[in-house]
Amino acid sequence: MNLIITRSFPPSIGGMQNLMWGLANSISKLDLIKVFADHDNNYLEFDEKVSFSIQRIGGVKLFRKYRKAYLINEFLKNNKNIKNIIADHWKSLELIKTQYKKICLIHSKEINHSKGSNLNKRVLKVLNNVQVVVANSQFTKNLAIEIGINPELIIVIHPGINPIEKIPTKDTNKANELLKNKTPRLITVSRFDKRKNHEKVIMALRNLKQVYPNIIYTCIGYGDEEQRVKELVRELKLEDNVIFFNSLSNNLKNALVASSDIFVMPSIKFKKSVEGFGIVFVEAAQHGVPSIGGKDGGASDAIIHNKTGLICDGNNLEEIYNSINNLLENKKYIDFGKFARDNSSNFYWNKIIEKYKRIL
Repeated sequence: MNLIITRSFPPSIGGMQNLMWGLANSISKLDLIKVFADHDNNYLEFDEKVSFSIQRIGGVKLFRKYRKAYLINEFLKNNKNIKNIIADHWKSLELIKTQYKKICLIHSKEINHSKGSNLNKRVLKVLNNVQVVVANSQFTKNLAIEIGINPELIIVIHPGINPIEKIPTKDTNKANELLKNKTPRLITVSRFDKRKNHEKVIMALRNLKQVYPNIIYTCIGYGDEEQRVKELVRELKLEDNVIFFNSLSNNLKNALVASSDIFVMPSIKFKKSVEGFGIVFVEAAQHGVPSIGGKDGGASDAIIHNKTGLICDGNNLEEIYNSINNLLENKKYIDFGKFARDNSSNFYWNKIIEKYKRIL
């Protein structure tokens, strides 16, 4: 049996939730698994449809961690057929007492603490005492080595995706209606926070509008910076060139991505926050949409520079402008999009799980 411990799991929505679901689902096809996950709204309906065992732990967050660890430790004492314990985060293993093989995933932000700090010591105490540390990108691996994790423990396995399903015609039509008479089309799907860098894209848009008067930038997401970004749009008088959505069906979101020309997210490092990989770049690639990502972080593992998209300095407005303009000139984004779609199949779970099989 393989035990999966996670704080992020469907039916809640997000990149980590998708990752842990994809991993759990893929491993369940190879062997018996059990998942310990945090309580979430509507989890009963979700769990009933799943073919493996999921135990949910609820309660106040502060105490949930201890209750969850107690239940897992008790389970480990009473079950002798555990092959691997796989965790989404170092904190998920911090209170687990066992000699069974432990595998911990790392993503960058959660380990990015100053060397010698209390948090850094806690990270190292956990991660230098597991058997395998799985980094989501080469960037995250390098960061882990920098902060003191034993390099011999670390391997890189990218997050996986499932092949896309056909988008219903009604959603494709709705997307085309929303973007009617607007071209070229840029899009970002992400939280509104500083490192995602919406502001710089909008500032570049002001100049791009001089060349492409009907350009449109679609922003899908929510977050702390949303109001600030909307204020910037008003300040720059770009209301006709930027549209915002924060509550869309998955099909309509995919239809808007598929109807766009370039996915733009030139992320930057902001305080301790940094983009570890960027699965959204691969998701856009599935629809034949190339991406522009930032050099800070692991985007270069998801984007092949000058082939499936471009990597630029997200702190440099001119570079962002030139990167977008470069792909728009002579509609280069079409050929880049074809390469992106072909390359996206390398991230399918049926290929990614082969790398996990070597460590399980």
